[in-house]
Amino acid sequence: MTLSDPAGAHATPRLSDIAAQAQVSEATVSRVLNGKVGVAAGTRRRVLAALDVLGYERPVRLRRRSAGLVGLVIPELTNPIFPAFAQIIEQSLAGHGYTPVLCTQMPGGATEDELVEQLEERDVTGIVFLSGLHADTGADPSRYARLAARGVPYVLINGYNEHIDAPFVSPDDGAAARMAVRHLAELGHERIGLAVGPARYVPSRRKADGFAAALGESFGLSRGQAERRVRHTLFSVEGGHAAAATLLDDGCTGIVCGSDLMALGVVRAARQRGLAVPADLSVVGFDDSPLIAFTDPPLTTVRQPVQAMATAAVGALIEEIHDRAAGRREPPRRTEFVFQPELVVRGSTGAVRQ
Repeated sequence: MTLSDPAGAHATPRLSDIAAQAQVSEATVSRVLNGKVGVAAGTRRRVLAALDVLGYERPVRLRRRSAGLVGLVIPELTNPIFPAFAQIIEQSLAGHGYTPVLCTQMPGGATEDELVEQLEERDVTGIVFLSGLHADTGADPSRYARLAARGVPYVLINGYNEHIDAPFVSPDDGAAARMAVRHLAELGHERIGLAVGPARYVPSRRKADGFAAALGESFGLSRGQAERRVRHTLFSVEGGHAAAATLLDDGCTGIVCGSDLMALGVVRAARQRGLAVPADLSVVGFDDSPLIAFTDPPLTTVRQPVQAMATAAVGALIEEIHDRAAGRREPPRRTEFVFQPELVVRGSTGAVRQ
């Protein structure tokens, strides 16, 4: 079988190459390429993914009609955790036969409501919201009730809101902050600060709550004392830099951050003061964004379980879509699926200087 590569040249990929990439037998590859039945859906997707990775077009007979469009609304693409989520969500949707439509909010661009309106005009089957207005306690949650009333299923990632009846998928932000504080405490740090996003966002509040609880458990600090170690700023390099300025003035030797980008800003602020990381300051990020292991120094961070969360979100949305298709019109249940993060220790944390 001859398949064309992206450059227009022609080559004949060997079954062994595709089988090795997909980690299946050559016989299985042959059955998939020839459109034979008897191959599990997951195995079929791996073979097709192998074709894509190797840069070959899929045979016409393997191209499926889309089951419908599903919108994915995300804040921006500059933070690498959002493209990481988008990639897995899109792959999962494609595996279910749906065509993903990526909608990105940029400063000065379309708002979330405008993007939703555009998606509805295209008759989308459902919508996935990632870190949207549902996470902002200052935003009006009734927009989501109106969306449900118009018959559009949706699922919300990062930011639980008790006023919205829908499936939610979240990391355990409180646990993330607690494990970061405990890690620094075990290294001998006592003056520990938290650099996190605006207080009106649910993930920020949950991290701040977990941070305060951990300082209480480890050092006996009251909530008020712990809150004086928290700096609410922007989830960005600049935000981390600004937070570090005051936390370092307060004598902090360890700083927990609400995102990896903020952690990079903290490292930059420390170096501008002539401080070494981790010799003078230990820094913990959050997300474990792609390439973060290759920073200087490699960043200790709390890994957000992106694969599991994204897959669960798509699964919840597909269930909502199928319920509507089957005529089950009950309001969606307010359910939050909470996933446990994981501490990944690298080079940006070390024992406190004596």
